[in-house]
Amino acid sequence: MTDPIADYLTRIRNAQKAGHRVVNIPSSGIKREMTKILFDKGYILNFKLESDTPGGNIKLALKYDRETKEAAIKNLTRRSKPGLRKYVNATELPRVLNGLGIAILSTSKGVITDKEARKLNVGGEYICSIY
Repeated sequence: MTDPIADYLTRIRNAQKAGHRVVNIPSSGIKREMTKILFDKGYILNFKLESDTPGGNIKLALKYDRETKEAAIKNLTRRSKPGLRKYVNATELPRVLNGLGIAILSTSKGVITDKEARKLNVGGEYICSIY
């Protein structure tokens, strides 16, 4: 697999379109950190790390609106790709939907959101945007 992060985002996107409640994703360090961010920001209901080894899985419980059955995540977009990495400075951090969405960055301080990167005044690789 050439781009495991794109696979992670695509599995979530496909599971939501199919109306699944739970999705299994192969685990890695960056995927675990991204999952924690999605949980902290309220985009998923819960998650379970089935094994702490790299060969383990992450089990995500997806979040839907009770009345309209609409998914909590409207859009997942991969920004930095293996063939074309996208880096941003602390001064040019992206704002997703004018602050309503989040951008996930890989920085020297770890995998963090754009809002946390502004507070820490750090830049890094612009992994994806979510709203």
